[in-house]
This record gives sequence, C-alpha cells and structure tokens, in this order.
Amino acid sequence: MEPERECRVLSIQSHVVRGYVGNKAATFPLQVLGFEVDTVNSVQFSNHTGYAHWKGQVLNSDELHELYEGLKLNKVNQYDYVLTGYTRDTSFLAMVVDIVQELKQQNSNLVYVCDPVMGDKWNGEGSMYVPKDLLPVYRDKVVPVADIITPNQFEAELLTGRKIHTEKDALEVMDMLHAMGPETVVITSSDLQAPLGNDYLIALGSHRKTNADGTNMTQRIRVESPKVDAVFVGTGDLFAAMLLAWTHKHPNNLKVACEKTVSAMQHVLQRTIKSAKAQAGEGNKPNSAHLELRMVQSKKDIENPEIIVKATVL
Repeated sequence: MEPERECRVLSIQSHVVRGYVGNKAATFPLQVLGFEVDTVNSVQFSNHTGYAHWKGQVLNSDELHELYEGLKLNKVNQYDYVLTGYTRDTSFLAMVVDIVQELKQQNSNLVYVCDPVMGDKWNGEGSMYVPKDLLPVYRDKVVPVADIITPNQFEAELLTGRKIHTEKDALEVMDMLHAMGPETVVITSSDLQAPLGNDYLIALGSHRKTNADGTNMTQRIRVESPKVDAVFVGTGDLFAAMLLAWTHKHPNNLKVACEKTVSAMQHVLQRTIKSAKAQAGEGNKPNSAHLELRMVQSKKDIENPEIIVKATVL
C-alpha cells in the first residue's frame, strides 16, 4: 500500500553499525510501507549499549543544525513527518524543537511523532536512564509541538506528574497529555492488570479530534498483547515507526492503526525469540547479539501484518 503521494519522513535517531535500534529499527519498516525516509544519525555507535562493549561518535546540536542548514540551502527541507526517539542531550533536543517548529511553518500539516524516551519501570520501580534535566525540556518544549507521542507508563507519569494505578488513572493521564498538545497518545506498555491475565501486557491509546464546530471527540482503546519473555532493544523505535505509518494510512481509526502496529510487533518478536533461542542452543540464555530484531526476515509481516492482536474500544 503506497501512500497516495510521496510521503517524506525526517527521522532524527541513533544509528548502529550492527543491529537494530533507532534509525536502523525505524527506516526499513517505513520504507517497506512506502515512505521516503531522510535520516539524521544522532549518534553512530558500533552497536547498542546493551552489549558488553560499544564505541562510536555523538552528533552535537551545532552539527545537527549544520545538516539541517544544508537541506534548507537546497530547498529540500519539506517534510510530512518528523520522527524522534532516544536523546541524551538537552541542547540537541532543543534544536530538534526549533527544526520541528520551522518545518511546521513550511507545512502546517506536518505531523511530529515523538517517543519521549526517558526511563522505564523494573519490578514496579521507575528509573530514568537519561539525565534528569531532559524532563522539563520534553514536558515544556517537545510535547507541546508533538502530534503523536508514545510514552511508556513511567514516561507518561513523569510528563504529567501523576501516578497511574488504574486504567481510569491512565485515561486521565492521557487527557492531561492531550491538553499539553498531542492529539494522539499511546501508552506503549504499562503494569496495569490485563483482563486476559498476567501473561498479557496492556497498552492504551487515545485519539482526540476537534470537530469543525470546535467540539472534541476522543477515541480510546486498550490493546492486550502476549508478554514475550526476553529483553529486546529497539522495540520502541520500531513501534513508533510503524504507528506513524499505520496512523497515516488510517488517520481516524486509532483502533486499526494500533492493531496493525502491535500485531506486526508480535510477529517480529516471536520470530526474534525463536531464532535467538535456536542460536543460543538448548538451555543457554540468548545474548544481546542473538536478540537483535529479525527485521529483514519479517518484511512480509511488516508490510501486511496478519491481525493477531485485537484492540478494545473503551
């Protein structure tokens, strides 16, 4: 399914020589789904930092600005989407905001998809894996210019200053996030109790549309997907990229967009875990290299995912 006309994404994310995180996890799915992808590599590392060793370079905000200036001088700074993920540096993030604002002046329909990567929960305890001073930048500068955000539960709590204990809390937090700017919010993972049981992970989505007469309409959904027993890296980057693609193809149907995104994720993760276990050998725990996402092998599932996860409209 090609987008009706050429659709161009500016993706500002990490690059790894080996493996699939950041731009390496986002570019292939977007291209397979018919998008032109222009990548700025915010870092270039040998591999993701979950390995025992990693080496590489980091792009600073001046260098980001320089690359953008090059595009601008050639008048090729026209985009339909901007996609960003993991960033460690406040000045870099502030520069991203400047670029997004300028691109939105060029194209008022530009959609900024932001994964506000800050931290996660382990055994119920949340902790940040980026410097603390990124939180106010995300909250006060980034989220207000974003159109689609994909925080996990911990990140949604950080952004709103409110804890989530129940699904009702989560819906209220999503409303608070809408009020900050984005019209689509997906809480990609949570520790909420799934109706289907403990082997399932809950994600929640909310899409708020303003009608012509100024009234708001909100579609809210819950997605329960089977837990996969392994630590993967790059899943959030893949999720945000596929959500961008499927919301583009189903602009007013978050339910279908999320079903396709989460189903494709499941196909990729199941293929990855199966392959990782085979590589590790009987009784051995797969390592980081074994657990790299099986991206190329999943091309057909990414292009046309069989719906194996259904969403519930709340």
